[in-house]
Amino acid sequence: MATVPLGILTQTQKLGNLYKRALRNLESYYDRRHVYRFQAVLLRERFDKIAALKDQREFNRRLQEEEEALFAIIHPIPKKFALSPGGVAYQRVVTPPDWVLDYWHPLEKAQYPEYFKRREERKKEFVAMWEKEFGKDETKDKHH
Repeated sequence: MATVPLGILTQTQKLGNLYKRALRNLESYYDRRHVYRFQAVLLRERFDKIAALKDQREFNRRLQEEEEALFAIIHPIPKKFALSPGGVAYQRVVTPPDWVLDYWHPLEKAQYPEYFKRREERKKEFVAMWEKEFGKDETKDKHH
């Protein structure tokens, strides 16, 4: 098999994911950049020592210890990016669907004549492509 199935992570990937979560946790605790960077360097040193281990059992044991240590000190109110899920601006800007433009008043459409001319052409091309690929819609004459 050329690709790794979803849900299966290598030990290195698990270590990297844990490191990233630990760094994000540090960001939540330290608002001063120089203090955060110092703690990040200490964290990196711990994770580099784990990554250098050759014994798989010891690697797994240390990885489990770091998981438990992170769980014990997880921040109660983690820092989130504004546009990320859970952030203050997540899905704040809603992009209206294309069909809304079909309900514009003709005077509104007259303000953008080239756009709506091209849009109508593309709608006809799309309908033609759809009918060519899937056939004509025959449900217009039929009822339940």
